[in-house]
Amino acid sequence: MPPLALIDNLEHLPNPFTQFEAIAASLTPNAPQLAKAEYHRDLQLALCFIYSYNGSQATFNSYRREVERLLLWSWNIAKTPTSELRREQIEDFIHFCIEPPESWIGTKNVARFKLHMGQRTPNKSWRPFVAHVSKLAFKNGDTPKTKTHALSQAAIRATFSILSSYFGFLMQEDAVQQNPVALIRQKSKFVKKEVTRKQVRRISNLQWDYVIETAEQLADEDPITHERTLFIMNALLGMYLRISELVADERSAPVMGDFTKDSDGHWWFKVLSKGNKERLVAVSDEMLNALMRYRQFRDLPSLPTVAEATPLIPKNRGQGAMTSTRQVRNIVQSCFDQAYLRMCEDGMRTDAEDLRVATVHWLRHTGISEDVKIRPKEHVREDAGHASMATTDKYIDTEYRERHASGRKKSLRPH
Repeated sequence: MPPLALIDNLEHLPNPFTQFEAIAASLTPNAPQLAKAEYHRDLQLALCFIYSYNGSQATFNSYRREVERLLLWSWNIAKTPTSELRREQIEDFIHFCIEPPESWIGTKNVARFKLHMGQRTPNKSWRPFVAHVSKLAFKNGDTPKTKTHALSQAAIRATFSILSSYFGFLMQEDAVQQNPVALIRQKSKFVKKEVTRKQVRRISNLQWDYVIETAEQLADEDPITHERTLFIMNALLGMYLRISELVADERSAPVMGDFTKDSDGHWWFKVLSKGNKERLVAVSDEMLNALMRYRQFRDLPSLPTVAEATPLIPKNRGQGAMTSTRQVRNIVQSCFDQAYLRMCEDGMRTDAEDLRVATVHWLRHTGISEDVKIRPKEHVREDAGHASMATTDKYIDTEYRERHASGRKKSLRPH
């Protein structure tokens, strides 16, 4: 039988440091192990560890996913609390995650808990793993199947990283004597070593020309709906923004006052990025013109004032800031789709293919890739919010261009 969810969404999860007994009491009917003290303590430690990442919804969700899978496997398969797991069992768990039983795999994302008679109860349709298909395959009519579920290398690396942090926390709480994840010496059994640099996923300059022209045409034809679309597209590429940095969440709500002018008359955009770190992004002249056009449409003064609280991206209906990243994805995807059709109509189907699989994040990659060709990479790193220069270096293609140029004319019949 598939297991039931243990940990609710952040907005419905009481503080486990102060309200754990109420949480455990509500879960015990569906998790009888909690009647035993060792499992009771196991859940409490796991919840406290996960709840400590409540400053970021995305981080909380990632840590919850990995730790909850471990709890469910440990309790239901290994028949032991996680605090008693050894290195060999952690390896068994990783193998299990790579090839989980079909009963543990879903084919769509569903709510973990439902509201029933005023109480949050586990949703029986939820599964710890979810099978996916690529965007292109989905467009071609394919649907996810449990038999095709596969964890990516990035997902396996995330499992190792998060579980290592979890057992490090357990050590600090004197719940375990050593970190069994850190004792796994041959992680290469599960994670391939990358010997070549991954290609940065981006759209071409020609594709971007069509995308932004599409957004401009939409804005001219229907400004009420699409002036916002045009600004979003410009902001994602022109300031390398992540989608989470455009919408309001529990950490921050981007406002017009985040555009600020320094004493030299230069404009900057203040962003709260990953890790709750603030960064300033240099605003180009063209980006400033795009902002002025957008503000003119919204009947605002041409440039923001100090501490202006006007939401940067407003909701479609009602007051306040947009809070849905899905809505931004839909806006960008619509632009990609219409730009693809325009390119096909102009006889450039082959050149347009990347737009069928591109995602919002490709715009950030595209902006960084272009800027690093003409700006000092230290400046690009600061604007992008990269933790290290190594991340920025991934966008520099000079060595690869030279290497390919030297190899293009190799003969298959050497003289």
